[in-house]
Amino acid sequence: MSKKKNRGNYIDKIPMINLAWEETDDGLVEVTVENKGFYHFLAQKIFHKPRYSFIKLDDYGSFVWKQIDGTKSIYEIGQILNKERKGASHQLYERLVKFFVILEQHHYIQYKKENGRDQA
Repeated sequence: MSKKKNRGNYIDKIPMINLAWEETDDGLVEVTVENKGFYHFLAQKIFHKPRYSFIKLDDYGSFVWKQIDGTKSIYEIGQILNKERKGASHQLYERLVKFFVILEQHHYIQYKKENGRDQA
C-alpha cells in the first residue's frame, strides 16, 4: 500500500511546537532558533554571527502559533482563526496549510503521533 494513502487529510494533523518562544509586549510571538550545524559554527567563529536567531511572527502568525497546543488540529485552528479574525476567511485553509508546511520544513513544529506513528 502506498504511503500517500495512509497520510489522511493534512488539516486533520495536530501540530506541536518544537522551539522556545515568548510573547512580546505588543502581543506578537517571538520564536528563538538556535543556529547549529557545521556552517553555522563557522559563521559564528569567523563572521561573529549570533548563536541564536529571534524570529518575530506577524499578527496572524502569532495568533495561529498561540493556538498550537498539541490538542487542536489544523482544521480546528482554522475555525478559531475564521471566527476571531475578520478577513481571514479568504483562502483560509490554503494559506493556513502553507504556513504549517513552512513551519514543519524549518522544524519549528512536528505533528502529534497517532497510534504510535507520525502523522507525516
